Amino acid sequence: MTYIEDKRFMQMALNLAKKGEGFTSPNPMVGAVIVKDGKVVGKGYHKAAGDAHAEVNAIDNAGALAKNSTLYVTLEPCNHTGRTPPCTDKIVASGIRRVVAAMNDPNPGVKGGGLDYLESCGISITVGVCEKQAKRLNEIFIKYVRTKRPFTIVKCAATLDGRIATKTGDSRWVTGEESRQFVHQLRHAVDAIMVGINTVKKDNPSLTTRLTTPPNNAKQLDPTRIILDTHLRISEKAKLLRLHSDSDTMLITGPLVSSDKKTRLEKKGVRIIESPVSDGLIDLDRLMDLLGSFGITSLLIEGGGRVFASALSAGIVDKVLFFYAPKILGGDDGIPICKGPGADLMDNCIPVKDIRVRRFGDDIMVEGHIT
Repeated sequence: MTYIEDKRFMQMALNLAKKGEGFTSPNPMVGAVIVKDGKVVGKGYHKAAGDAHAEVNAIDNAGALAKNSTLYVTLEPCNHTGRTPPCTDKIVASGIRRVVAAMNDPNPGVKGGGLDYLESCGISITVGVCEKQAKRLNEIFIKYVRTKRPFTIVKCAATLDGRIATKTGDSRWVTGEESRQFVHQLRHAVDAIMVGINTVKKDNPSLTTRLTTPPNNAKQLDPTRIILDTHLRISEKAKLLRLHSDSDTMLITGPLVSSDKKTRLEKKGVRIIESPVSDGLIDLDRLMDLLGSFGITSLLIEGGGRVFASALSAGIVDKVLFFYAPKILGGDDGIPICKGPGADLMDNCIPVKDIRVRRFGDDIMVEGHIT
């Protein structure tokens, strides 16, 4: 195979891997394609945590045609037993003669083990085809296995002059329907969504996933709902406390809250988590360690302005998604994207890298990485 052909088949595998978005956590998204004599004879992807891995599904799909073929896989095959047996044994038994992996497994405990084993069995190995795309696809998994902290995304919707709401707090709707539908896809893709108590009090949100067309006709999965509520000020009639949802609602509080109210809320199935406080607010840096210990691999922060500013100041943000609508508030009395003191000099602003711009209807989204 030429390098161009390798890239073409690996792109197919990456497209397959994307189908698992929102279902595989805490596992990575992985796709696999089996090619023989220049033709695809098998393909598969990892559909959900606990289900068969992509390589196994592709080999089963190829059947006897897998013998003397090339396997394209977006992540190094596993050589250890977890919820499922090692994929390497299946690859060797199938008679595959060449494996092309987009990237090594970033897990420090297993990095290189799968490919080294396959090579020791006489299988030709190529690594690094479409590596950048593969790492972008699984940036959540990479961050979590290396740090045990969630990959954190800040998402906001603003007017062109940088306001997320008017002076009255009205924010429905800043952006259009296409942008909002994308946000629901984003909610489906992450483990948890977080807002501050002021957003809950003003907007009374549900913080659920509402997709018009669920991926693969699968059941829509709501993220865990996390509310920063240092003093437990949430109304017991709040919408998100009365949802019919399979996911948890967590209230993150400080140590000094009403025990009676805490008991009442816990009887409703709400998880109340006490977290360290700094300067009267939840210490977000220490909270990330706590959320990571709960198995939360990804977190979407949706507001409000004070939470945005606190998250950026704490250095916990990995990616930003800023949506801008073709609207101008026309004054300085609306609610800004970030509230509180900022940088004193332009040189001290937070740099955003790897910029991408997308359009949703008349809205634009600026996407970039901070870490």
